[in-house]
Amino acid sequence: MTLLKRYVLRLFISLKYITANVVDRNNGCIVATSSTVEHSVKQSLECGRTCNAKAAAIVGEVLAMRLKVEGLDQGQGNGIHVNVNKEVEKKGFKNRTKVWAIVNGLKSNAVKLILDDNENDSCRPNFH
Repeated sequence: MTLLKRYVLRLFISLKYITANVVDRNNGCIVATSSTVEHSVKQSLECGRTCNAKAAAIVGEVLAMRLKVEGLDQGQGNGIHVNVNKEVEKKGFKNRTKVWAIVNGLKSNAVKLILDDNENDSCRPNFH
């Protein structure tokens, strides 16, 4: 059985680290990952002991590059699904800027994302 939402973005945010994974729900495997734990990513950051939205944006950009290398930046035509409201609820409201920084990092690198939340959500930053 093939799932409609095959590729899903999952985020893990703590005070010290940010990790973003794209999971293939058909077989439960992580197909691409990026994290501030990685030495190459950590060297380019000026986080100190905590990670901020700038670090989250870099994690999103690195993940986008890895998805392109794997040929999954379009999610095999169906896109990569992300429920931003659910991720913000899981991580806490004060981490919403980090969640959106990762999403925007992916979008700015032409990764096809499908946002699975309502259009009138209250967590979306207002960029007018």
